Amino acid sequence: MFINLKISRRILSFGGIFFLLLTGIIAGRWITTSNTPVTKPIEQVETNQKIMALTINVDWGEEYIPAILDQLDKGKAPVTFFVTGRWAKKNPDLLKEIHSRGHQIENHGYSHPHPDQLSVGANREEIKKTEGIIEEIIAKKTHLYAPPYGERGVSGLRAAHELGYKTILWTLDTVDWRPDSTPEIIAKRIINPAIRFGVKPNKSGAIVLMHPKANTVKALPVILEQLSSEGYIFQTLDELITNDQSGDTTS
Repeated sequence: MFINLKISRRILSFGGIFFLLLTGIIAGRWITTSNTPVTKPIEQVETNQKIMALTINVDWGEEYIPAILDQLDKGKAPVTFFVTGRWAKKNPDLLKEIHSRGHQIENHGYSHPHPDQLSVGANREEIKKTEGIIEEIIAKKTHLYAPPYGERGVSGLRAAHELGYKTILWTLDTVDWRPDSTPEIIAKRIINPAIRFGVKPNKSGAIVLMHPKANTVKALPVILEQLSSEGYIFQTLDELITNDQSGDTTS
């Protein structure tokens, strides 16, 4: 009885040491992986040309998208739609319509969670699930990722980086989702952007963030007409990024 107890204690002791060593190895690998550099988000493209990209993040508001598409047609403005997987799954015909009218469709995650609150693996799953749904509907693979809420934590950036995605943020935010954002305020935020950190944002190479809202529909023709009169040309993100001089130019 004494011998068995002694052996059991030795086994427990060795088991405890092994567990601690294994935990240390795993933690060490996690830390090493976490410190591996990832690609920084693209907020703007450096260029002297009067070009910019309008982006529309979609997880709701499908009732406003037909009117938005009509306005974009009138303004001859191809844009980039970032859609969630759950939205694409519910609205396949509308997604096909967006694609058929010459707009770029990219990845906004599946369920619009807070990426900073998820692990790398969970963020990866959000992106991959959406990628599969979109590819099944329009036969085109996504390669750009707009993180929900504009969160730029390591876990979301790393997930996108590991999957070969570029993470996209913005230069100019319409903040059109707020109830107090009138069409006039939305348009002004893009046409005559406010000074940030003591610097007037440069509209050349800018990425503009919008959502499908009623007041966005009303503001869009004003934005397109005014900026076109200033000589600006609207491009999809793929077209804008071909300048290959992207970076954090607004922070």
